[in-house]
Amino acid sequence: MSKTIKVALAGAGAFGIKHLDGIKNIDGVEVVSLISRDLDKTREVADKYGIKHVSTDLADALALPEVDAVILCTPTQMHAEQTLACLRAGKHVQVEIPLADTLKGAGDVVALQKQTGLVAMCGHTRRFNPSHQYVNQQITAGRFNILQMDVQTYFFRRTNTNALGQARSWTDHLLWHHAAHTVDLFAYQCNSPIVQANAVQGPIHPVLGIAMDMSIQLKAASGAICTLSLSFNNDGPLGTHFRYIGDTATYQARYDDLFTGKEEKIDVSQVAVSMNGIELQDREFFAAIREGREPNSSVGKVLACYQVLHQLEQQLNG
Repeated sequence: MSKTIKVALAGAGAFGIKHLDGIKNIDGVEVVSLISRDLDKTREVADKYGIKHVSTDLADALALPEVDAVILCTPTQMHAEQTLACLRAGKHVQVEIPLADTLKGAGDVVALQKQTGLVAMCGHTRRFNPSHQYVNQQITAGRFNILQMDVQTYFFRRTNTNALGQARSWTDHLLWHHAAHTVDLFAYQCNSPIVQANAVQGPIHPVLGIAMDMSIQLKAASGAICTLSLSFNNDGPLGTHFRYIGDTATYQARYDDLFTGKEEKIDVSQVAVSMNGIELQDREFFAAIREGREPNSSVGKVLACYQVLHQLEQQLNG
């Protein structure tokens, strides 16, 4: 495909805007439709980015013949069904993490992708952040081997607000959203399937109906282990801190930045064409469409992560 890839983006919230900012830096791609539930706010964002078509209904965008691909930045509970709708409409699709909030939903998407042959990818951004790519390159070159990962995913979110502090129409989830990043990354970086997984959680919030604190232990077939702590109660910096403990080094990753175990900053500016993980994720999506290939973090490649999340959910509910 040499022509411009025309994209519809659903979800004009905090993450949708991150994608719009990333796409601005990618040649040969144009966002032609913006879909979100509040028409006035959607129009405001669309005007800022020069997007002509605006709607509150994804079906309107899927009906546009010029749309080649869709990026879904919508509430978690809608991900699987909307991804299926995109594939049924003959559109390539990238859905933000998580692929689904049930194993059945994830499995349905993988099955339909195989049937259609379209590019279907999930936004497992940690595979694309320059910090994690640097570590992956060390592993691939045989210079570093993971013994343990220690990960803290912390937010202060006792009310239902998004990354911009705005009210949310849906409830976020520590297991199906935030843990998905680390469960997938651990297996991906170890290049080894997860063979053991355990979880405990704190009390269920009386209003939000979710656990606000969680602890997860993982073991890969390689022997590497991972400890993941998650909280919506931490009064401090938002986000995730990854510590890779290996046989030759210790690395600390904070989104796109990387440090040694002694807090010395590592230059990762030459790892990829951008320092923005979301932009790199989008570049992979569009490159896979152009090249007719399976992308990194395709729905098929990340399915194992959702099998582990399902197993953990059954443990927690047991």
